[in-house]
Amino acid sequence: MTDTRRALAEASRRLAGQGIPDAGRDARRLLAHVLGIPQERLSIDMPAELGTLAPAFEQAVARRAAREPLSHITGSRLFWGRSFTVTADVLDPRPETEALVALALDAPFNRVLDLGTGSGCLLLTLLAERPLGQGLGVDLSPEALEVAGQNRVALGLETRAELRVSDWFTGVSGRFDLIVSNPPYITEEEMAALSPEVLHEPAMALTPGGDGLDSYRVIAAGAGGFLAPAGRLMVEIGWKQGPQVAELFRAAGLEDVAVHADMDGRDRVVTARRPIAASKDAQSA
Repeated sequence: MTDTRRALAEASRRLAGQGIPDAGRDARRLLAHVLGIPQERLSIDMPAELGTLAPAFEQAVARRAAREPLSHITGSRLFWGRSFTVTADVLDPRPETEALVALALDAPFNRVLDLGTGSGCLLLTLLAERPLGQGLGVDLSPEALEVAGQNRVALGLETRAELRVSDWFTGVSGRFDLIVSNPPYITEEEMAALSPEVLHEPAMALTPGGDGLDSYRVIAAGAGGFLAPAGRLMVEIGWKQGPQVAELFRAAGLEDVAVHADMDGRDRVVTARRPIAASKDAQSA
């Protein structure tokens, strides 16, 4: 039989030996996952022996030691207080992205569009927080939309959240009070310096190549045709990209362009509005 506390201590040492930060925390999360109990109950409900679950715990630790993201092993990640299904087909929801959610919830909206929805964490969180809202999430990846669909069902949002395959705006119609996006923005040069965990995520969700700004160019050029008058646009950015993205939005005729920091004080979100008095070209779009 495998002593559970001894197995947990050995797992912590093994993960620490692979350079994993907070190795003890990750080992406890993996153990709770294998046992099927909340992590906060681990000290109370942990059995003395792992028994038949020992191989499953060993496999989970081996995957984490190989630098596979914890969320891919447990199959979920918390975002804005809700659990989202996560696979290797979607970007892992991150705490810094919650800065965009907070800004979006500062003002009312009825219709929201999420470009590159991935797991659906942005779209579904916003709709869960606004019970009268309706939304559309688009993504180029059918596999990502399958994950978003699972999260939509889990949150009971089937009737309010539509999911559609689309290359940015190509499959979108209508006007929206709010457009949000966490697009790929890592530069080609920065990709080589990413952690092994991040490299397990889909490349198309991480980088557009080059200077990392291509997604913002597409969004800036198209947003005016899909925003309602005074509608808001909000995008997550890399912490060095605020000035460039803000300039792209201003050049596209958007107003009230601003760069916002996350909880760590780094530039994280750029916001803008479509003018109330839009140009004739925009009105006819």
